Amino acid sequence: MPSTPPQDNLADMFELAPVSLWVEDFSALRQLFMQWRSAGVTDLRAWLKEDPRRVGECSARIQVLQVNRRTLELFEARDLAHLVANLDRVFRDDMHDQHLAELLQLWEGATRYSSQTVNYTLNGRRLDIQLNAHVLPGHENSWDRVLFSIEDLTERLRAERRLHASEQYARGLFEHSPVSLWVEDFSAVRKLLGMLREQGITDFSTFLRVHPEFIDRCMQEIRVLDVNQQTLQMVGASDKTHLLRNLQHVFRDDMRAHFADQLIDLWNGKLTQQREVINYSLDGRPINAHMQFAVMPGREDDWAMVLVSLTDITARKKAEAYLEYLGNHDVLTGLRNRTFFADEINRLERKEVWPVSVIMLDLNGLKFVNDELGHAAGDALLRRAGEVLCKAVDKPQVAARIGGDEFVLLLPDTDASAARALSQRLHELIDLNNQFHQAPRLSFSVGAATCMAGERLEAAVNRADQQMYANKRAYYEQAEIDRRLS
Repeated sequence: MPSTPPQDNLADMFELAPVSLWVEDFSALRQLFMQWRSAGVTDLRAWLKEDPRRVGECSARIQVLQVNRRTLELFEARDLAHLVANLDRVFRDDMHDQHLAELLQLWEGATRYSSQTVNYTLNGRRLDIQLNAHVLPGHENSWDRVLFSIEDLTERLRAERRLHASEQYARGLFEHSPVSLWVEDFSAVRKLLGMLREQGITDFSTFLRVHPEFIDRCMQEIRVLDVNQQTLQMVGASDKTHLLRNLQHVFRDDMRAHFADQLIDLWNGKLTQQREVINYSLDGRPINAHMQFAVMPGREDDWAMVLVSLTDITARKKAEAYLEYLGNHDVLTGLRNRTFFADEINRLERKEVWPVSVIMLDLNGLKFVNDELGHAAGDALLRRAGEVLCKAVDKPQVAARIGGDEFVLLLPDTDASAARALSQRLHELIDLNNQFHQAPRLSFSVGAATCMAGERLEAAVNRADQQMYANKRAYYEQAEIDRRLS
């Protein structure tokens, strides 16, 4: 049988223990409980709450017999007498409710209990503690020896509170960020890319062109772990569950090309990326976004956590598109403008799509309409001209307004015969337009020329221009004769 440690060794173990130890006498408290039971008390909680001073009476019946060195250090006491004389400064404030719970356990017959509570040092410093109480064996009927151990949790709980506050702060930044944030799992995508490498694929870009279905497969393997409030607002989802159930409506169509570029970057080891992409709202509206993509630190080997931010640039893209439209279009007629016409001349000469035919047009009677009927009527006539010319051509042919009443049709890969056929169709469209509009009548003075290989296109434009002006003079001479006859 094991030998019993000498008494001196037990005393040393108690004194040098690394946790705070207390030996207390609860016998007077036990006698008080017996008195109350004899008086008919059955519900101790109600009894103590009826008169809170009774809790203090219980505490006064407890006697501290011994504490160890760690206790004096923890509570900043000189000795046992100093500690006992100031117990009211140790047990106060936050610990009242917990002390009440401990009394209830003793009342119910418990000889062991634990609790997490608060004490204070004699200098007023708060201590978060883990308290364990044990009525020592052989003293269950008297409670005259109760051992308490107190573990100081202050630093640990403070660290946990700081961690919790930090997590709350980070969560708040995520949830309420003004840009759309997505936390995604790309681990399955990484495995698919790894399988291709094992199969000997080296030219990934060519592989994607030959197997576009692989892009869709990778898109389907992305697992969305979390999104923030801005994301829900951007895509029009009522909550996260609503969005996660309808991701196929968000990741589709035009975004495939951007996602293919993203896959190519990942294949080449680029784990942080940014580019402009297209997503879709749940109601089908396209969303232009600036995407920033980053595999989270520590996840480089599995891509199991990726942060994606999307800044909605739809309004900016619309503004850019409108500015680009204004730079190349005439706002009134919707046709291309003079700037585009000049650029197209240069482009066609570089591309050498001979023959190129040019039809120059001047809107007849615009000045008269502006002077006699007002500029609103003149603008209406210009819009009618734009409608007719737009219908007369098909891509890559171009209709442009290059002056106040001057227009041009650029017809690549079109010979003189095809240009005459288009001019005939144009006259038919003009006649049709005039049938649907009352005066003023829509009419053009027209000149045409065809540029062959080896000739400057500008020369053909000049020839068409000269022919148009000749027809213009003839038109106004005839109009003057008609005016005099009338």
